[in-house]
Amino acid sequence: MKTVELGRTGEQVSQIALGCMLMGTLTDEASSVKMLDHYLDAGGNFVDTANCYAWWPSPGNTGDESEELIGRWLAHGGRRDQVFLATKCGARLSDPEEARGKTWEEVQARFEGASPDTVRRGIDDSLRRLGTDHVDLYYVHVDDRSTPLEETLSALAEIVRAGKARYVGWSNVRTWRLERIRQLCDRHGWPAPVAVQQQHSYLRRRAGLSHKSIVDDEQLDYLRTHDDLTLVAYSPILKGVYDDPEKRRNHDIMDPYQGPDAEARLAALTELAAELGVKPNQLVLAWLLHQTSPTTVPLIGPRTLDQYLAAMSALDVTLDAAHVERLDAAGAHAP
Repeated sequence: MKTVELGRTGEQVSQIALGCMLMGTLTDEASSVKMLDHYLDAGGNFVDTANCYAWWPSPGNTGDESEELIGRWLAHGGRRDQVFLATKCGARLSDPEEARGKTWEEVQARFEGASPDTVRRGIDDSLRRLGTDHVDLYYVHVDDRSTPLEETLSALAEIVRAGKARYVGWSNVRTWRLERIRQLCDRHGWPAPVAVQQQHSYLRRRAGLSHKSIVDDEQLDYLRTHDDLTLVAYSPILKGVYDDPEKRRNHDIMDPYQGPDAEARLAALTELAAELGVKPNQLVLAWLLHQTSPTTVPLIGPRTLDQYLAAMSALDVTLDAAHVERLDAAGAHAP
């Protein structure tokens, strides 16, 4: 597996990041460990989790499970120095049971946020669960507008100075907020984000949609202009809908994308995948691996070992410039 530079830090991270959201809950420990070991053996190093993964699969899940599993894996394997470890704070729930059955808006209203005390407590709790003295990248999981940015950024700077995190990042954030964050960091000498983790795939969100988590044209333009930020693209294959037309018709993850542009891009993707003899999901990941402006790291989140292997097979898909241009150009309003 190749590596890319994270922002302008000089740090080399693997071109595919491994998301551990379901490890310890929907993915059992043995399968999780197999994936983690296989990923490192394949040259991967960028392991991603959060302090809320994953409270939602079953009653009794708390959000501790993923970090605790990774902690056991690191302790057993002695491979901490091979891992660029990322975790997050800001979307944890104090009482997951209370949130079950609620709407997404009601769940979001219960997020812990990013107050200074929450950020400080969050890193200490994550380090304890992970069994390490530092993480390499610490994200604010969901932008918190109820807390002054200066307070959050000052707390993050303390964490970096203390050696508990090496770099900071932001997730689920609008472009104007990202610019304000960067300006404040520059003004106060605080560590600025080096990564932004957003939902990003081959399909483009439908016109007129307001969405803080899905990359739009403005955010792409911003990231192309600021190469000190790496785009970490979560849900890159949109839960696997590219391979399955029936799943696309019935899965709510398609709601932000439905429309003529999505139909045109799906047609182009399906046609080229058939010509190359690969699955559309593989082709989407391969296309993302060719995105260098901005630098993009797809974050896969497999539930099973088979899903992991299928995603990693994108590394074997050969695309030339004409293939990439063909996919780039597809769309309802393509010139």
